[in-house]
Amino acid sequence: MTPFAILTLIIIYFGLLFFISHVMSKNDSGNDAFFKANKNSKWYLVAFGMIGTALSGVTFISVPGEVGNPDLQFKYFQFVLGNAIGFIVVATVLLPLYYRMNLTSIYGYIEQRLGKTSYKTAASIFLISRTIGSAFRLYLVVIVLQRYVFDYYGIPFTVTVFLSLLLIFAYTYKGGLKTIIITDTLQTFFLVSSVFLTIFFICKSLDLGVIQAFETVKESNYSKIFFFDDFLKGNYFWKQILGGIFVTIAMVGLDQDLMQKNLSCANIGEAQKNMFTFTGIFVIINIFFLSVGALLYMYAEKNGISVPMVDDVARTDFLFPEIALKSLGLIPAIVFLLGLTAATFATTDSALTALTTSFCVDFLGMEKSENINNPNIVKTRHLVHIGFSFLMFLVIVFFNAVNDASVVKMIFKIASYTYGPLLGLYAFGLFMKTKTVNDKLVPFICLISPIICYFISTYSAEWLGGYTIAEELIIINGLITFIGLLCISKPATGETRF
Repeated sequence: MTPFAILTLIIIYFGLLFFISHVMSKNDSGNDAFFKANKNSKWYLVAFGMIGTALSGVTFISVPGEVGNPDLQFKYFQFVLGNAIGFIVVATVLLPLYYRMNLTSIYGYIEQRLGKTSYKTAASIFLISRTIGSAFRLYLVVIVLQRYVFDYYGIPFTVTVFLSLLLIFAYTYKGGLKTIIITDTLQTFFLVSSVFLTIFFICKSLDLGVIQAFETVKESNYSKIFFFDDFLKGNYFWKQILGGIFVTIAMVGLDQDLMQKNLSCANIGEAQKNMFTFTGIFVIINIFFLSVGALLYMYAEKNGISVPMVDDVARTDFLFPEIALKSLGLIPAIVFLLGLTAATFATTDSALTALTTSFCVDFLGMEKSENINNPNIVKTRHLVHIGFSFLMFLVIVFFNAVNDASVVKMIFKIASYTYGPLLGLYAFGLFMKTKTVNDKLVPFICLISPIICYFISTYSAEWLGGYTIAEELIIINGLITFIGLLCISKPATGETRF
């Protein structure tokens, strides 16, 4: 597939998104539509659209790429099973709480339970984490587009990033969540279709029927799912399960981005139907992602294709695009590109809207009664949206300037550390009904905990007889935060006991 053909497809794709955005926002671009989609989103659209938001372009290209590692294979599916349990906890524990309090920003719970400083701390944690995390996800996909399209035209990386964010801003700044509910549904359709069609095209190239292909995958050296043999390693079953549960609770249930869509449903019953449906689809689609990975490696082995090298380092992230764009033919290349683009922008547009919502509600107080009728409030929201778009641009350019995979991954890991304090804050609020905290000391607790966790993670093998801490680090992080909050706790008054 030529760079011109890829560029043409991207232009058509975004033309469709702009059309949807125009239709959805032409008669209603107010804050209620932007923040909450007027509280009338259909649960089945939210459930399906959340798949694209939850998976991201990193999942699309990285999960299949990691299958070739003998120590990983289908290890990721253990984590997915933990995710599924976490989604059920979110649906049955956190969602009812948010609906009962009628929240626009989920961090409003922390304000009422622990105080204003704790509230601002929780919102700040989300803003930092989601900005870094979303920028990292977009960065990994933009470098793929840069390699296969924009380098051909001599377009600098910074221009590619700027154009990508400009396009996202253009179709989200008016309608916000109301627009995204529809665009993400469309993008998830492209994402899911691309996974199934990619399996079909690779099976055809390998002369395998679909049933035969899954039997071949099952019998291959790429499909080991459960790892019980060595609890010291990061791929151990119970580590992955527990990590999956608590990562989901923290990075979904305590994350404004994913919860904002759920809160746009008309009532708690609709929101829970959405979450349960989403959970089932999420588990199934990840099985297919992992199967794509195994088939890609079998195809590469049969056709003498090596994992692409970047700066003398093998990059498994590039195996899927390398095969899809250069080996399978025009239609499979189009399918892959649509899936990658959909996965990337369904994640980033949602994150940009959630960041704007959190800042506007949590720091500018746009939901407060004295501000609702302010004539400049929508204009201010637009400026905030521009600000976060520019901030994400700067973070991505920084990632590229560092140009060191280990440093960039550490930055992303640090961003994931910050969800641990959110876990600790909410756990304290929910389980310590008779206590509150010295509000002004909370930021220090939430800063110290990730620092301690960094050292624990770095030296765990040395300190703990070879034990490697993996996804369970977020549990340790939340526990340290919880203990810290206990140390600064005091008896709760009647207003904070709920």
